[in-house]
Amino acid sequence: MNNNQTSEKSEFNLFSEENVKDQFAIFEQMRARGSIVPVPNPMGGSEQTWIITRMDVAMEVLKDHSRFTVDMNSIDSDNDIRKNLSGELGSSEPQTFFTGKSMLFVDEPDHRRLRSLVSKAFTPRYMESLRPRVQEIADELINQVEGKGEMDLVKDYAYPFPINVISEMLGVPQEDRPQIHVWSEAIAKGLGFGKQDPEVEQHLRSFAEYTAQLVANKRVEPSDDLISQLIAIEEEGDRLNEDELISMITLLIFAGHETTSNLIATGSYLLLTHPEQLEQLKQNLNLVPSAVEELLRFNGPATSSGPRYATQDTELDGQPIQKGDVVIPLLKSANRDELQFDQPEELDLERKIKRHLAFGHGIHMCLGAPLARVEGDVAFTTLLSRLPGLQLSVPPEEIHWHYSLLSEGLASLPVKF
Repeated sequence: MNNNQTSEKSEFNLFSEENVKDQFAIFEQMRARGSIVPVPNPMGGSEQTWIITRMDVAMEVLKDHSRFTVDMNSIDSDNDIRKNLSGELGSSEPQTFFTGKSMLFVDEPDHRRLRSLVSKAFTPRYMESLRPRVQEIADELINQVEGKGEMDLVKDYAYPFPINVISEMLGVPQEDRPQIHVWSEAIAKGLGFGKQDPEVEQHLRSFAEYTAQLVANKRVEPSDDLISQLIAIEEEGDRLNEDELISMITLLIFAGHETTSNLIATGSYLLLTHPEQLEQLKQNLNLVPSAVEELLRFNGPATSSGPRYATQDTELDGQPIQKGDVVIPLLKSANRDELQFDQPEELDLERKIKRHLAFGHGIHMCLGAPLARVEGDVAFTTLLSRLPGLQLSVPPEEIHWHYSLLSEGLASLPVKF
């Protein structure tokens, strides 16, 4: 590595708290440097780590599964961000989406087999069929706060809305949902590249044990829900084993609400801090579906995709990449790529978007994207039609965010109406 690359590594340390808080300015500087930028290895290994800053190169990495894999076990690498945790949890204990064999960490043919088992439940047509019930859930939440004149939009709306939707789909009892939120929030905040809060291990263990017990209960008393369907598939044999089943369910529970909660909360904050765009949307609620796409592009829930590992010595946009190198597509940077979007740093709810990478790309693209779009449409339409006087009740600089390279979210969002 030349000296210039070494200086770049220290300049763009995305894994420091300070840099994360000023992330879009850092991303813009990185794009100016190139589409592929070396950074310090966040997982402590000796392999080179590369950040992908631009959309076309990020898409190339995300869809090329012969050169880049999500499964570090398929190559000789010490860079698995899950290795310590899965070792600590023990192979005999229930495994979650993060420590077990979930869709996140396998490529073909296992990925196709696992994804096909649940993909029918996440088609755009099926998600549209859920819209009336999704609407009821949104209205129930607004009914609870409408007379108060104020709420914490995160705690009273953005969090309970998607967790109730996915929990009903899966068959998670109402009384268990607050505890699932505790686990999910701790996991989302406490895990990241080179980061593992001490309590995360226990939260993952508790989440896995809970899911194993939930599966055991559904075996005895199955009902009309997705977990019962997955159990029936497992019992047919040969298509899903117990570890895969529990990993799948924890993934659906976690991903089914954590990212959509962030979309609703962050999107609401963006609208409330862009009053002209907010007024335009209130005047024409038919704009909401396109507004959701722009909110996802402008500041979607996922900052980066999961890491990819080079399976061979190769070249990417002119940059030599060695086998075992870690490659991290930076989704939020790609979504503000000046080569793809006019004035990408501006929020424009009428923007005509051909594509964005908020849901990823390729075979690992977010399974729940159709559900998130329905939820986003209903959430913002209901919020703005039922509470047209919505505004922040504290100055924007007092809003508290929590950050990691994987994601960012709002801790709370006090509003009045």
